[in-house]
This record gives sequence, structure tokens and C-alpha cells, in this order.
Amino acid sequence: MAMDVTEYAWYALHEPLRAFLRKRVRHEEAVEDLLQDVFLRIHMHADTLRDGEKLESWIYQIARHRVTDYYRRQKFELALNETNQDTWLVDMPEDDMQAELAPSVAAMVNALPEPYREALYLTEYQGLSQRDLATRLGLSFSGAKSRVQRAREKLKQLLLDCCHFEFDRLGRIIDYQSRCSCCATATCQTEARLSACCVPAEEGASRE
Repeated sequence: MAMDVTEYAWYALHEPLRAFLRKRVRHEEAVEDLLQDVFLRIHMHADTLRDGEKLESWIYQIARHRVTDYYRRQKFELALNETNQDTWLVDMPEDDMQAELAPSVAAMVNALPEPYREALYLTEYQGLSQRDLATRLGLSFSGAKSRVQRAREKLKQLLLDCCHFEFDRLGRIIDYQSRCSCCATATCQTEARLSACCVPAEEGASRE
């Protein structure tokens, strides 16, 4: 049974699965690793499948879980003090839709003016409290809270400018449509494209 399922999956779904993973993961090497992992798990767990008609949805569910686990293994990394281009990895998407959007969100955060980008990075992805942020950046507590709030507002506006979102009753994203050409193909994955399309001109962020 396991061999039959694995062979079917390989011949019928190998390329569609690769395309599915490429849409959600930016790095080709990671895509190939995930693809191998998916087929390994198909082979290992094929005997647990009871309804053959649900085979394809079962396989894609495995792929979704692999993508989610991949992002859970990553940490946001922003080279705030490096001379090279800042690099962000995506952190723990809650579901498949968020995994698909994660590269765009990461690029938008990276495209924020530095004070706001730094505030989001340190609080949301490094876990600093706003009080610790104030101490680290030499701000008043109210100034740190204000900066984080403004950073969140700017990120939200970038997302809404770039895409139209549909939400379920719990406020989770269930679908989205791109509003601009920079988002329509491979999502807003580079700061240069964002700057030209989605990111409005900014005057320097104030140092509260």
C-alpha cells in the first residue's frame, strides 16, 4: 500500500507539489528539502490513510504542515547593524494562507523607515517588552509605546494598500487579492519593488 501511494504521488503530484511549495517558500534549496520530506512522510504514513478518495487532499495537508514547520524552525533575522542588505526570515505562520503571505509581510516590515522597523523587530520578533525597548533606545516609555503603535499602523496600511483581504468571523485571513503589480506575481519580496510601488515617501521618523 505504501509503495503504491508513494509511486502515485511521485508520478502524479511531484511537479504540482513542487509548484505548491515554491509559492510558499522563497528559497529553492528549502523547496527541494521540503519536497523530499513530504514524500518521505507519504511513504511512512501511507498505511494510515483509510479513504483512497481523499489521497490528494491528504498529501497536500502533509505539504502544508511541512511548510508551517519550516517557518517554525526559522527566526526573524534582521541585520540592523550590517552593511549588507537586511535579511528577514519569516516567523511561525499560523496557517497556510499566512505562510503564503509571509514573504510579503517580511519585505514590508523591512521597507519601513529604520526607527519603526527596529521597533517592530525588537518587540514582535525578539520579544522585548516596550519598557525594555525604551531603555534600549533611550526613549521614554510613552515614546517607545508610541513608536511601536505607529510602526504597526504603518505596516497595516502597507498591507491594505497592497492587497484586499477577506476574513472569517474570527478575523483570520481566508483569501486576498493583489491591488498592485508588485504583489501580483511572487508577492512583494524585495524592498526595491516595494519602495517603487507600495511604500509612500516618508520623512524621517521622529525620535520620540
